Amino acid sequence: MFSNLKRVVTLTLLASAAGSVLAAPAPVSDLNSSNSATSTSSVRSNETEVQRLERLLENRNRVQLQMQQQVDEMALEISELRGQLEKNNYDMQQMLQRQRELFIELDKVRGQVNTVPAVVDNQEGNETPASGGTFSSNADEQTAYQNAVDLILKKRDYTGAIAAFQQFQKDYPDSSFTPNSHYWLGQLYFAKKQDKEAVKSFAAVISYQDSNKRADALVKLGDIASRNNNAEQANKYYQQVLDEYPSSASAKLAKERIKN
Repeated sequence: MFSNLKRVVTLTLLASAAGSVLAAPAPVSDLNSSNSATSTSSVRSNETEVQRLERLLENRNRVQLQMQQQVDEMALEISELRGQLEKNNYDMQQMLQRQRELFIELDKVRGQVNTVPAVVDNQEGNETPASGGTFSSNADEQTAYQNAVDLILKKRDYTGAIAAFQQFQKDYPDSSFTPNSHYWLGQLYFAKKQDKEAVKSFAAVISYQDSNKRADALVKLGDIASRNNNAEQANKYYQQVLDEYPSSASAKLAKERIKN
């Protein structure tokens, strides 16, 4: 009986000890260690994600900046090309306008060959020399003058004609064709709007009182003065034509252009 009682007590004590062990709380140090490891892993993971996002954002901003710079450079190049194109168009328009004006003036020169009595052709088709010079039967002299005229009327080589008439005046300073050569030079300079040279040439013509080109030279001097906004001087030349050559075709032109 005593043996059984002893066994019961022993079993009771063992059960109580086991319950105490099972009911004991977990060690605090183990919990703290576990929580610390989890927090450290989470922080490291979060830092890596932020850095990755920052890197992507930085790359995107860099690409956008490069693209914007390229766009700005292209816009600048387009503006420069547009400006150059506009300048070229303007220069071309100015060149065409100058050529158009020159052609108009040269057409006037050609038209006056048949309308102004200062240009007279003889029966052989050569221009009659004006008086005031020494006429020469020198074929070279006549040929040189006629060749210069042909450069205007036939070949339309106006630059060559200027050089030819200048050379003619040097070679034959006392020729009866000298007033005519001054007249033609004046016409060519007038067409090119080289007014100073034109004035000298036409003034040389009117110095020959008997020249059949004198009346038209006076009209041309008036036209040059008018073109340079000197109406008073222009009227003097036109009036001189009316006074000295009242029945001429040049007088008709002067009457139309004179300003009261």
